[in-house]
Amino acid sequence: MSKILTGIQASGKPHLGNLLGAILPAVELSKKAENTSFLFIADLHSMTTVKDAETMISNTKAVAKVWLACGFDHEANYIYRQSRLAGFHTELMWYLSCLTPFPMLANAHSFKDKSDSLSDVNAGLFTYPVLMASDILLYNADFVPVGKDQKQHLEITRDMAATFNRTYGECFVEPKSLINESVMTIPGIDGRKMSKSYGNHIDIFLPEKELYKTIKKIETDSTPLEEPKNPDTCLVFTMYSLLASDEQIAEMRNNYTNGGYGYGHAKKALLEVILDSFSEQRKQYDYFTANEGELEGILQKGEAKAKLIAEENISKARKLIGFA
Repeated sequence: MSKILTGIQASGKPHLGNLLGAILPAVELSKKAENTSFLFIADLHSMTTVKDAETMISNTKAVAKVWLACGFDHEANYIYRQSRLAGFHTELMWYLSCLTPFPMLANAHSFKDKSDSLSDVNAGLFTYPVLMASDILLYNADFVPVGKDQKQHLEITRDMAATFNRTYGECFVEPKSLINESVMTIPGIDGRKMSKSYGNHIDIFLPEKELYKTIKKIETDSTPLEEPKNPDTCLVFTMYSLLASDEQIAEMRNNYTNGGYGYGHAKKALLEVILDSFSEQRKQYDYFTANEGELEGILQKGEAKAKLIAEENISKARKLIGFA
């Protein structure tokens, strides 16, 4: 049986790009009988950018609600908040930090990229890969689904595991990356990669009227309604194609190329396909919004299960180091 671990920061409610690129594929992996999935809300990581307590609480709840709404089976798997097991995560982080060369962290893509673009370049950003490694190694995960931009971080994690095992004795699994090559970059409403930091994302859990307001903001060209349009250069068509059936996509393409079909029509069709594709998920999200006591109970139960594994593995590490 394989352990698959996924973490998602509490930096805001997951959007359409997060769902298609990470959440739905991870949920499908969790449904396979041969897998046990660990899903944690990386609220400690989120502290590098989120500085307000109420925002952190709201974001954490939103992430949990989205994963559960998308079908993550919390009974068969593990869902937990990183901060509720912070003692274990940060203790292992310290052990790994003492084995990690400074240049390895200085050369990490995430730090170099963010230090060039953020005004708040804090030590948490620098040590991010060490905490990420502790998140993974603490539960001896076999596989970690990552995007191509996170592959380097997983290689750093593997290096840390190997160094610890070589120095103190066998303790940690060296995890492997799971990269879904078929997952494309999901464009936002302005054509750039969909991202909360760009403010160009689509929140599919908004009330219908608010969701439609966002969709109507998708950038299009000025081709008149009556003239043919190129579907292959249109953001609306691209997004529609990610969710619609082959028949629907073919019909939409004909509408574009035949003319007499405006971008307003296409945006209305995109709204409808989103509502249809995520009907059950939207209902479940609203359910957990109305029943946050049940949501809290699910998280606490997951944290109690995860704690047993974290305690066992950190105890083993302590003994090998000489802290028993």
